[in-house]
Amino acid sequence: MWDVLTGEEKHALNGHTESVNSVAISTDGSRIVSGSYDNSVRVWDVLTGEEKHVLNGHTESVNSVAISTDGSRIVSGSMDNSVRVWDALTGEEKHVLNGHTSSVNSVAFSTDGSHIVSGSSDNSVRVWDALTGEEKHMLNGHTSLVISVAFSTDGSRIVSGSCDNSVRVWDVLTGEEKHMLNGHTDWVNSIAFSTAGSRIISGSRDNSVRVWAASMNSPAPRYIREDIAKPKQGSQYTGWLLSPLGEGYLMFVPGEQLPDDANILTIPHSSVAHVDFTNSKLGREWATCYSP
Repeated sequence: MWDVLTGEEKHALNGHTESVNSVAISTDGSRIVSGSYDNSVRVWDVLTGEEKHVLNGHTESVNSVAISTDGSRIVSGSMDNSVRVWDALTGEEKHVLNGHTSSVNSVAFSTDGSHIVSGSSDNSVRVWDALTGEEKHMLNGHTSLVISVAFSTDGSRIVSGSCDNSVRVWDVLTGEEKHMLNGHTDWVNSIAFSTAGSRIISGSRDNSVRVWAASMNSPAPRYIREDIAKPKQGSQYTGWLLSPLGEGYLMFVPGEQLPDDANILTIPHSSVAHVDFTNSKLGREWATCYSP
């Protein structure tokens, strides 16, 4: 565990005996949950690094873990084909959700804690009642392994990423497939909704990260574009982005918050930050410092 501001290592949480596949942190920041190839789920105290519970029940590798927003429950998905729900405070197993016929690769809670979604190597996405353990929907459409699933913040939609190279959006209440987002040329390994729910972000084995309009089946306009704003050439980076000719300050971006080089949607190989004013309503002075 690391301090995000200083980069200092705060705790090394030792206890698992095999590879750790998934971690999650509670909304209040007090607990960490980890799932491992040693078949166990472990709960840790963030402040002390102390192991609070070892949750045993899975008979094969734990691939994915998540914590409910209120911090009361943990969900885990495993290569034993099961989804399990645990009491986060006592470590007691509350439900075993059976239905998948192959490895469960990804699990998530809805924000209100009422539903759980799971994605599996049986090509299906399943929606469960988090309180009773009842299966509500089996979402069929993917033609290969489902690797990643997530809920929108309002809990009305699910997004899934698969080895069939597609991203799919589903209606939680009806189980209906709303959109299939095509564009990736290899497995979709990770997906997420933006907080507002208007964007979907997907990461793929094709080395790309894509941003989609959640209500459309096409990529959203990129917010970051080349040759629009940049640090002053030949000088130490101060945090200010300048207009292309370097004559005007546009935006202050602290160095530690600059985009990662690996994110192809936010920074190119030239390693400079960019700002896109496409479709913006700008005055005369702004317009003169922007030329597409």
